Amino acid sequence: MSQPSSQRPHLVVVGNGMAGMRTVEDLLNRAPGQYQITVFGAEPRVNYNRIMLSPLLAGEKCFDEIVINTAEWYRDNDITLISGDPVVAIDRVQKTVTSRDGKTVSYDHLLLATGSQPIVIPVPGHTLPGVVGFRDVEDVEAMLAAASKGGHAVVIGGGLLGLEAAAGLQGRGMQVTIIHLAGHLMERQLDPSAGYLLSSALQQRGLTVLTEANTAEIVGDSHVTAVRLHDGRELPADLVVMAVGIRPQTTLAKDCGLTVNRGIVVDDLMSTSDPAISAVGECVEHRGQCHGLVAPLYEMAKVLADRLAGRDTAGYQPAATSTKLKVTGIDVFSAGDFSGGDGTEDIVFRDAGRGVYKRIVLHGNTIKGAVLYGDTADGGWYFQLLRAGEDVTAHRDTLIFGPAFAGDTSGNPKQAVAALSDDAEICGCNGVCKGTIVSAITEKGLTTLDEVKAHTKASASCGSCAGLVESILVATLGDGYQAADRKPLCGCTSHDHDHVRREIVARGLKSQAAVMQALEWSTPDGCHVCRPALNYYLLCAWPTEYQDHGPSRFINERVHANIQKDGTYSVIPRMWGGLTNPAELRAIADVAEKFSIPTVKVTGGQRIDLLGVRKEDLPAVWADLNAAGMVSGHAYGKSLRTVKTCVGAEWCRFGTQRSMDMGVELEKMTWGSWMPHKFKMAVSGCPRNCAEATIKDFGVVAVDSGWELHVGGNGGIHVRATDLLCKVSTTDEVKEYCGAFVQMYREQARYLERTAPWIERIGLEPVRQAIVEDAENRAALYQRFLHSQSVSQDDPWQARAEGRVDAHEFAPLSPSHPLAAE
Repeated sequence: MSQPSSQRPHLVVVGNGMAGMRTVEDLLNRAPGQYQITVFGAEPRVNYNRIMLSPLLAGEKCFDEIVINTAEWYRDNDITLISGDPVVAIDRVQKTVTSRDGKTVSYDHLLLATGSQPIVIPVPGHTLPGVVGFRDVEDVEAMLAAASKGGHAVVIGGGLLGLEAAAGLQGRGMQVTIIHLAGHLMERQLDPSAGYLLSSALQQRGLTVLTEANTAEIVGDSHVTAVRLHDGRELPADLVVMAVGIRPQTTLAKDCGLTVNRGIVVDDLMSTSDPAISAVGECVEHRGQCHGLVAPLYEMAKVLADRLAGRDTAGYQPAATSTKLKVTGIDVFSAGDFSGGDGTEDIVFRDAGRGVYKRIVLHGNTIKGAVLYGDTADGGWYFQLLRAGEDVTAHRDTLIFGPAFAGDTSGNPKQAVAALSDDAEICGCNGVCKGTIVSAITEKGLTTLDEVKAHTKASASCGSCAGLVESILVATLGDGYQAADRKPLCGCTSHDHDHVRREIVARGLKSQAAVMQALEWSTPDGCHVCRPALNYYLLCAWPTEYQDHGPSRFINERVHANIQKDGTYSVIPRMWGGLTNPAELRAIADVAEKFSIPTVKVTGGQRIDLLGVRKEDLPAVWADLNAAGMVSGHAYGKSLRTVKTCVGAEWCRFGTQRSMDMGVELEKMTWGSWMPHKFKMAVSGCPRNCAEATIKDFGVVAVDSGWELHVGGNGGIHVRATDLLCKVSTTDEVKEYCGAFVQMYREQARYLERTAPWIERIGLEPVRQAIVEDAENRAALYQRFLHSQSVSQDDPWQARAEGRVDAHEFAPLSPSHPLAAE
């Protein structure tokens, strides 16, 4: 049972980052309740995983998904978190810290985990707006704001962080140039050969890479406009990202008189020159070395937690580290020292066709370093041999081919991982060995990767060891292992929807053939599942460059009518906002009589449905309707279907706004926009909601002061009521918010995912953040939507009649074709 707070020693932690909070986590595991704990954080948020800033930039993660310790965790563990208020002074005599806002807190033991700060090259113009680092969430938000406007980005620095920033910005639609001072990229992790391969691959994916490039000046007046190099070249830039390295944040330590060299000097037990003050993380210097990778920082945390808990510890001993990178589909791994030199020899494997390069550096009979490019599956095995100092003489001749040729001739991953010893390190970031994972699986009954992450933290940081952890689950549980549902797009590929979408933009892929080739489709022409999805993703990404591919659409979309159970079709012309007139009604009646259409029905979407149209009559039916000025209602399409309205203030005595006018404007703005799934809207003229706006994908409800905007609803089998997005005052605002929401849905949802499951998957908050709170981003989304509409609002049958589209694009498929029916 823990002591009351007043009787416990007070541990004050300066820094709410990964190293400091890992120390606190480990301390709570070792000695729960031993300390009263207060944490000061400079950022106004809880502890999050900085390694995941790149996926956050790329759109692969939202902030909630990278949080390590929630606000509830701090409360549950009786930790006082003071966020957004950094410590600015330490009084070692009085043993107090003082924050920027004037809070003074006494300590019995102080832990400095102040981290590092990005290095900013002090060239002229480095303080201009538009120049950012890549260190925290604010930096990501600044990059996202810049990327929403498009344009050019220059990333200074070709290391791990710089390449991830470049890939993320390119994926967000910017044209990106990487400039790097050294002769090849990632020179600390890769040798020149691997660096050359990496540079070539990045350039093939649309990134510009300039090595041996020295920045002379950042050009601009009120905002950055270009980067000038020492050789006179000038690169256009709307955004400049400084990713040239980090330096320990030591200001507090210096000001209070602690011993500081490059970092805060600590001993093996992580103690500073003041016994009452410890330090861990990127801010420290241990035996003349500063560390920036997470694995050594977590090892420091473990040592300090042992000491604070009163346990014996051998102290921190630096060990070899490994690096794994995955940028735009490129796998890179390195470990140890690959610089070569006297007494070393190289084993090299190259496969130009597959883009694979492997180099093992031996010193005597042990591995000194390893570099893998293109195929990094064996990286963990080489790293284990390196750290263990194992004699590799017995399999020297086959070493380059990996563990499959070192006793496991079957190449079976289950057998390979079973051969690893219990002390083999699996997760370098968190220092988790195989034995710890196996024990957790067997003792706690874990069956999934997420459960292993939660209990052991293996693969919870960078995630590069997830495959190895899954192999341990398979080897330990056999059929009891529950594999994560990654839902590949189809059987032709192992890639999921989100990955395919990112690669289309990042690599500039502008045809289905290009996507299938670049992402190594296992079938030559795809299938009925992936072809419609690729067609949509390409159309959304490149609205002015990709031509809609008719043969990749289902029969309903190809002939602009819904196939019925008897093989005839249903034709629904568009009625703007549910409004019609005698001329349109007369044209519909004439068509029904002329083609002997047996059934004419009013639909739930306030339109008229012509049921029982023969396939051979469809072109003529649409020609007559087009001649009367009526276009397709897209009742068959993954697109806008209807905008339902009530009569509103135009006629109703309860109406507060003109709902019919609003519905017509919204429909005319959004019709013809291809989307991931069907999309329905409604406008109700008062809160009585006669148009049922609160079960639509986008619903508008009039109130006295303007309009309520609702999103993410649907009827059908599983009814979902909308979420309130916001309230606005004007018609123009309704249109802008609507267009921005549609475009965000178009760009982020997976094909055949309606708005309701999309919002349930990502949460409403990211939508509010992107559309309501970020006015610049909302405007950019709206402009991209209008740009897309400028080339998509066209009736295909009219385009065919005018000879602007080849007839074969809309020729019916044979009944046996897999796309011939939904």
